[in-house]
Amino acid sequence: MGAGTEPDGSSRSDEEWELFLRESVAGTADAPKEPSARAREVARRLRAEPGRGPDGWRSPPPERPRRRVGRYVVGLLAVSALLFVALAPGRVVDLVTGPDSSRPDAQTPTAQDPFRGSPAATWASGAAGITMPKQARAVGWMSAAEVERALIRSRDFLAASSLDRGVLRGERPEKAIALINPHQKDVQHLLKTAFRTPGEKNDPLLLFSRFQPARAHLVGGVVKTRGALTYREGERGALQVTADVTFVYPVARTGGDDEILRTIVRRELVLSWDDPDKVITEPGTFSITSYKYATTNGGCGTPTGYLVPPFGPDRQADGSGEEVDPYDRDTPFDREGSPDDECGRATRS
Repeated sequence: MGAGTEPDGSSRSDEEWELFLRESVAGTADAPKEPSARAREVARRLRAEPGRGPDGWRSPPPERPRRRVGRYVVGLLAVSALLFVALAPGRVVDLVTGPDSSRPDAQTPTAQDPFRGSPAATWASGAAGITMPKQARAVGWMSAAEVERALIRSRDFLAASSLDRGVLRGERPEKAIALINPHQKDVQHLLKTAFRTPGEKNDPLLLFSRFQPARAHLVGGVVKTRGALTYREGERGALQVTADVTFVYPVARTGGDDEILRTIVRRELVLSWDDPDKVITEPGTFSITSYKYATTNGGCGTPTGYLVPPFGPDRQADGSGEEVDPYDRDTPFDREGSPDDECGRATRS
C-alpha cells in the first residue's frame, strides 16, 4: 500500500502525517488552554466580591496613586515654623501670650531696650514728641509769623530745660534761662537761689529736669516724650502759650548693678509773650505765668535740687501714697509748684 489518502482523495506525504500525529498528542503552541479547576474556583470567588467585574481575576493592576503637592507645602511650612521658633523664641511667646504679658522678663527694661514694657516705647523721642499747632494765626500784638517763631522758641525752652544732656547731668541750664524775661523778679529770684540752696519753694525741679551724676545717669541717648503746645490771647494782648508734656527718662545707678528705672516727669507751663509796649521785657524772651509738675520714681522728701530715682530697697519706700498712673494725660494737674510730701505709687512705669 502506498501513501494514505484524505477523504476527499488527496494524498499527504509520510512527513506530513508524522507532524500531524505529534501535534495531536502534544498540542500546538498557540492552542487555547482550558483553565484548571482551581483557577475556575478563584475566578468564581472574585466575581462574587462587590465592585469586581466579571473577569476580576484577569483585571489590570490598580493605578499608582498620584503624588500630592499639598504634602510638600505642609512640609515646607513645618520646617519654617521650626526655624522661627529656634531663631526667635521670645517672639513666639509674645504671639501666644501677647507683648504686654505679665511675665517678669517681658516688662524688665534692659540697657539695650530701656523702654521695654513701657507705654512710652511707642512714643516719639526728644522734641519730636512735642506737637506744635498745625498753623499759626495772628494773636494780639503778634502777627502769624511772630506767633510761629514764639511757638518754636517755646519748644526750644522745653528742650533746653528737660532734654539737654548737660542739664540732665546737673549742669546749669544757661540756654533755657536765656529765654526767660530777665525783668520777671519772682522767677529771677528762683533762678538765683535754687541752684545754690534748693528748697521747697526754690527748687530747680520746678522748671528743669536734673539728675545727680554721682547717683544716677541716663541710659542710652533717648528720652521719650508726649505732649503739645497750644496758644491763645492772654492778658494785655499777650500771646499765651501752654505746654503740657510728659518726659520719660530711663536711668541706672552710677557704679551700681544693672537695675534700670524710668523716671517720669509731667510738666505744665504757661508762658506769656508780652507786648513790649505794655510790659517790661526783652526781645525773644517770655514771662512764666505758672508752672506745675508731677514725678514718678523721682524721689520724695526734702528737695535736693535733683531727681532721685529710688533704686533697690528705696523703691518700696518711695511709693507710700495712693496709686497713680503717670501715663494718664487726661487727668488735669491738681497742684502747682513743688509736689506734695507724699509720693504716689505708680501703677506702671
